[in-house]
Amino acid sequence: MNRRRFVAALLAEALVAPLEAAAQPTAKPARVGLLLAGSQGSTRPYVDAFRRGLRDAGYSEGRNISIEARHAGGLQDRVPALLAELVRSNVDVIVVDGTETAIAAKAATTSIPIVFALAGDPVGSRLVASLAQPGGNLTGLSNLTADLSAKQLQLLKEAFPQVSRIAVFFNPSNPATALMLDTARVAARGLPVELQLFQARRPSELRPALTTLNDGRVGAVLVLADALFRTAQRELLIAVAEKRLPGMYPDRQYVEAEGLMSYGPRFAENFYRAAAFVDKILKGAKPGELPVEQPTRLELVINARTAKALGFAIPPSVLLRADQVIE
Repeated sequence: MNRRRFVAALLAEALVAPLEAAAQPTAKPARVGLLLAGSQGSTRPYVDAFRRGLRDAGYSEGRNISIEARHAGGLQDRVPALLAELVRSNVDVIVVDGTETAIAAKAATTSIPIVFALAGDPVGSRLVASLAQPGGNLTGLSNLTADLSAKQLQLLKEAFPQVSRIAVFFNPSNPATALMLDTARVAARGLPVELQLFQARRPSELRPALTTLNDGRVGAVLVLADALFRTAQRELLIAVAEKRLPGMYPDRQYVEAEGLMSYGPRFAENFYRAAAFVDKILKGAKPGELPVEQPTRLELVINARTAKALGFAIPPSVLLRADQVIE
């Protein structure tokens, strides 16, 4: 081949190669179903954290991943239908929040991988066989340590030693509630304080409890973790403030919204970490072989503005132990 033909052949290859590359089919974006039992507004920090986790793992929405988001608005009976939508749409992974939603997801599909971000008691509620070897198609993160509710009561009592009766708000439909209540009851006997229980499965059951919250006998409030209370967060915080009661909440989100105190893991961080589970699964890992993560950091957050507005003096011993004091 002479020099002129050789150059012509190179030019032809250079022109054809981009056309062939353009003709190659692009990789189909992964599809993630995200189902949250709370309302869209109350769960926005968790969704934002999950999206940030995906970005940090190298994903970009619209390019190599898409998110099919669903919100139950605090109504757990809506969850099965929303799960059915995600299963029919054949998403690659389903991400859910708490124990109830994870149990419903487990019943909805045995083939699609499921990642839970806020399961209270994954083994006790039979979501997984064990934390180290989950088995099946579920794995994820827990938001509960064995003594969490006990520690919340202890901090509340230390901050307000005169309190002798504490109102505890819980959702009896949440399987993790039993563990939290048992732990709280044991701790209450040792403090000692009396617990007055207020249960609600849906917003319509919560409102009557809030109107009768303080008949002169309750001195403080403890709210256990549940999507219902996240959805009704504003209504809950207003009622507690109007009764001029100190409140202990499960997540800093309540305190950032002018609640008094919270102690527990950062729920948003769990959703950020859930993105790492999704990444591993999309790259071929089996959910049943990915160990469930437990909280490694618990934080005490106090809103000093709220304390001042309600006329509460938080002891220096408690303030010094806080991971953050919102001024």
